[in-house]
Amino acid sequence: MARAAISVVMLCLFAATVIAEDPYVYYTWNVSYGTISPFGAPKQAILINDQFPGPEINCSSNNNIVVNVFNNLDEPLLFTWHGIQHRKNSWQEGTPGTMCPILPGTNFTYKFQVKDQIGTYFYYPSLGLHRTAGGIGGLRIFSRLLIPVPYPDPEAEHWFLIGDYYAKSHTALKQILDNGGSLGMPNGVLINGENVKHLHGDNKPQFTMKPGKTYKLRICNVGSKDSLNFRIQGHPMTLVETEGSHTVQNAYESLDVHVGQCFTVLITANQEPREYAVIASTRFTPYILEGKAIISYEGAKKHASLFLPLAPITWFWSLNQFRTFRWNLTASAARPNPQGSYHYGQINITRTIKIVNSVARDDSGKLRDDSGKLRYAINGVSHVDPETPLKLAQYYGVADKVFQYNLISDSPDEYINKITVAPNVLNATFRDFVEIVFENPTVSVQSYNLDGYSFFLVGMEEGRWSPDKRESYNLLDAVSRHTVQVFPNSWSAILLTFDNAGMWNLRSENAENRYLGQQMYVSVLSPEKSLRDEYNLPLTQQVCGIVKDMPVPAPELIEEKLNNGELSNEESINGVAWEGAIYSHHGGRKVEPRQEGELQSS
Repeated sequence: MARAAISVVMLCLFAATVIAEDPYVYYTWNVSYGTISPFGAPKQAILINDQFPGPEINCSSNNNIVVNVFNNLDEPLLFTWHGIQHRKNSWQEGTPGTMCPILPGTNFTYKFQVKDQIGTYFYYPSLGLHRTAGGIGGLRIFSRLLIPVPYPDPEAEHWFLIGDYYAKSHTALKQILDNGGSLGMPNGVLINGENVKHLHGDNKPQFTMKPGKTYKLRICNVGSKDSLNFRIQGHPMTLVETEGSHTVQNAYESLDVHVGQCFTVLITANQEPREYAVIASTRFTPYILEGKAIISYEGAKKHASLFLPLAPITWFWSLNQFRTFRWNLTASAARPNPQGSYHYGQINITRTIKIVNSVARDDSGKLRDDSGKLRYAINGVSHVDPETPLKLAQYYGVADKVFQYNLISDSPDEYINKITVAPNVLNATFRDFVEIVFENPTVSVQSYNLDGYSFFLVGMEEGRWSPDKRESYNLLDAVSRHTVQVFPNSWSAILLTFDNAGMWNLRSENAENRYLGQQMYVSVLSPEKSLRDEYNLPLTQQVCGIVKDMPVPAPELIEEKLNNGELSNEESINGVAWEGAIYSHHGGRKVEPRQEGELQSS
């Protein structure tokens, strides 16, 4: 009865305040298996609306995104929104630490806002090794019309989703890892799900250019293991944005795109009208795998030249390229104030956390747990997902029955030889300004993504980190982004404010490492327990594990806070009332009638 009364109150609040909301964009996804054969041999893939890659999510800053996902697979499913910050709303993050999976034959509706974000992102299925099978697509966020963009409007824009490719199915790859093995080298590289075999064949171009026009390209490495070098025959690229930040507009012949990273570039059609090759090739691998695609000029009669631009060789080249990336201090991103008005370099650091991809070795030199199976770890803890999502356990007050906080230390031992297999959750203090140092003692490039945040990538060098390395930090115009690479036997340092309450996944972007434990969660709780800082459990949220049959904790008293002036109408809607008005509890009912990707003010 109490929950029904709360729902009625929220429905009234929703009706009274809905006019003030930002626009909505609606999508319906039918997720199913399909067969792809980019290199000839068939492979089971994950398709969205029969598409590989999946459909684009197209929106503007502050839009509300509604995605109704129907799971037609024979296994559980979740989607995560790579780089989307989900302000105050880790409930929609789409990782197993925050959400129950969408079971086979059921559906669930995600609702989240791309609050104060612009730029190039992507989504993918987050459970197991699903990402190796597809279910990936682009997510672009345009600036609001009133906020200027620091370059002229292009003639058009196009996606380049690049990534390595395993010929085995995701279930076969999972079995290899579950049996203690390693995935090894991929079998190829795809560009937008394809690979051109012969440049002089009858190839369909990715797009066709008009001479003299400028085009915007959105490039993301959506792969599972390898850094890729991206280049276009005869066409330098001007970098304008990366992962939500406008950049100083330097020109590049090629870009190293590490796993999980995205760049937005401009190219100008100022060459001889013909076909040109687009190349994405693996970096730092024993042998080079190469994916190719074609772009063309209108009326082109000639095929692309067979003389392809070469990729750089060493990772020092990649390190030096990173040092050329700079924040555009005068440009406005999602908000009207210039990016440079936020002086991150003048804020005192309150905590330093060192993250080390630790190893324990046997005679074979591989990282293994006590059972002899291959494992990866952060600071000696190899993460496993419990049956009850971490965030649900925390919200229901039973965290102690599911996981233990702070199994890892902020300053791990210099040599870690023991692996503990357990949920890895680190407590962080709300609004602390924190330094995180990633150390990589291995010979492979690491790539990490932190959900819920963007951070300033201020330093990156060879060797071990020490406090005196802060003297080399870029404290003026480091790019704010969400994914960081760490080169072999090197370190990378980031700065950020933990101002987004929730449970946030910090993970390796290498599929094998992530699946076998190289990830963790950061718990950020507001001491006020206020809807200003974090939304309540949505009425539509699925529950599972030990909390499935427990009474739902009472939400914040929305009406009282509104009357006291403690909460805005928008916050009341986004917190709980929207879900209560549109859906029934656990319903995930389809939103209709709407056109796919349609913008509407509700």
